[in-house]
Amino acid sequence: MAISNFIIWNGSPEIFTIGTFALRWYGLFFALGFLISQQILYYIYRKEGKPEKDVEILTIYMVVATIIGARLGHVIFYQPSIIWEDPLGIFLPFEFSPFRFTGLQGLASHGGAIGILFALWLYSRKRKPGQNYFQVLDRIVILVALTGALIRFGNFFNSEIIGKPTDSGMGVVFVNRLTEAVKDRQGDKEIIESIVYHQNDSVPQGTNGRIPLSVYVFFKPGAQEDAAHDLMSYAESISYRLDEFFDSNGDAHYELTTQKDGTLAARLNVIGIARHPAQLYESISCFVLFIALYLIWSRYKQNLPTGRLFGIFLIVCFGLRFVYEFLKENQESFENDLPLNMGQILSIPLVIAGVFVLLYSFRKGTQNSAAAEK
Repeated sequence: MAISNFIIWNGSPEIFTIGTFALRWYGLFFALGFLISQQILYYIYRKEGKPEKDVEILTIYMVVATIIGARLGHVIFYQPSIIWEDPLGIFLPFEFSPFRFTGLQGLASHGGAIGILFALWLYSRKRKPGQNYFQVLDRIVILVALTGALIRFGNFFNSEIIGKPTDSGMGVVFVNRLTEAVKDRQGDKEIIESIVYHQNDSVPQGTNGRIPLSVYVFFKPGAQEDAAHDLMSYAESISYRLDEFFDSNGDAHYELTTQKDGTLAARLNVIGIARHPAQLYESISCFVLFIALYLIWSRYKQNLPTGRLFGIFLIVCFGLRFVYEFLKENQESFENDLPLNMGQILSIPLVIAGVFVLLYSFRKGTQNSAAAEK
């Protein structure tokens, strides 16, 4: 990763690969969100004198509801064609030809929110008195905010949910998709030693986030010139197809040279696109929201006004989501014809619900204070 007036992000989305299985940063952060949240929930239940065994049950409800809700939300709101074109693909985390583990490609946070709301309603119906629906939600949203921060950080590693082009110093040029494509092209014969990106100072920086880049590919000793040319021709062509990350109107071309030690090296000139790191905006916001909600809970604990944290969470989380959508690219083409994109449309009712819940919380708190004074 190099830093100038923008950031070049070339981090790998994979931690390691064994055969067809790859452990990805996104999956790790997703799992960490639930593992850390469970420990925090144990602490909350201990402080409030509630049975800790309920935490395990709650965790199961949360994990299942999040995965099913988020996946169905993506399919229903963004890709309903999957239902009739590839129904098994809704929940199968792998492909058959060739067989490879893919994970669930496409999760919608609004669907996850709906799934959690429904699952916790089922949970609260079966639990003991003192754990009504809003009281459970008030504790869970603390953990949801933390998990959301980790998941959005995983989205950053995946170079997904990208923002619109920007000329500001906040811009990030996502180049790891090109790196992945070139390395995958090697097949069984790995001939690449390393791939390095630098700004191409010989070409003036364009507008709307257009950044001239030089991609340096260093080959291993013994790599054949024909194989290197084939790989660089592919890199040149694939840069045009990755038009979310590189300007397809730019003049991509490469040069292959022999270094002093006899190894081959290539320089590919491309035009990268600096974009708002929308994933990081949401990740940081969710983490700050987690801290705020936790501090409010720590002040009141079991005396927390019913619905207070839940209402704050809905308003802040989905209110900011509505704003951030103005900085993000639409996920599906049909959204281009809408006055607001799908993320904004789905956020509005959740923000409104948060306002009503918060009004209910303050009204309930006022009534309880009046009753206590009597």
